[in-house]
Formats: sequence, structure tokens, C-alpha cells
Amino acid sequence: MSKVLVIEDDPLLSRMYQIIFSSNGYEVSVASDGEDGLDKIRSQRPDLVLLDIMMPKLNGMEVLRKIKSDPEVRNIPVVVLTNLAGNTDVQAALELGAVRYIIKSENKPKQVEEIVRGILAGYTRGDIPGVPAD
Repeated sequence: MSKVLVIEDDPLLSRMYQIIFSSNGYEVSVASDGEDGLDKIRSQRPDLVLLDIMMPKLNGMEVLRKIKSDPEVRNIPVVVLTNLAGNTDVQAALELGAVRYIIKSENKPKQVEEIVRGILAGYTRGDIPGVPAD
């Protein structure tokens, strides 16, 4: 069973994603701010992180930067799940190491789950879907 950590400060959204992923066989944890999210990443070692950008304490970009600079957890795939749709936000997140950038308002929760399933399948095969091998 794959473990997914949802780092989202909106309780309604985090609960909705928790239900969607749980009902599809995932073990799901939730963090409501960036600091709690980092603590849970380090202690729980999820298989994938869904990360919002606009959050209290540490924003998603700060969390992503800290994840990718920590050798203990840097290989955990991070999917940014946000309503920030600017090209600079997308580019910054991908450059920091996010494997995907998803706009909440443009994707239904079921679509998000399908994207995550594909990413996790790619990681179990040793490569990331849509990313060319070196």
C-alpha cells in the first residue's frame, strides 16, 4: 500500500483528498502547514507528497526546497497541487524538483489520484513518467 502525504491548509480540501486516496487503497496522512508537513515527511517517509503552495508557517516552495536539499528524503516525489497558475510558479516548482505541477481548479480529485497512481507506478519501475532518462 502506497503512502501519500497531503500538505494542505484548507481542511475541506485536505479531507476530500484524504477520502479520495483512502478509498483507492492508499495510506494517507495530512499536514495543515509546511512545518508539520516537513516533520511528517521525515518521520513517516511517504511514497509521494501532494504539496500546496500557499500555506502558513512555511509555504510550499520553502517546503519543496527543504525536501530536495535533504539527502534523507530528497528522492520522495513531490507533486505540487495548487491554484497558483502562473508560468513562473510552475517553472520554479519544477526547477526545485517537483515531478508535476497540478492546478486544483483544472483537475477533479479523481484525475489527481490517477496522476499520482501513474507517478508511483513509474517510480516503482525506476523512472518518472514523462521525464527522459539521462
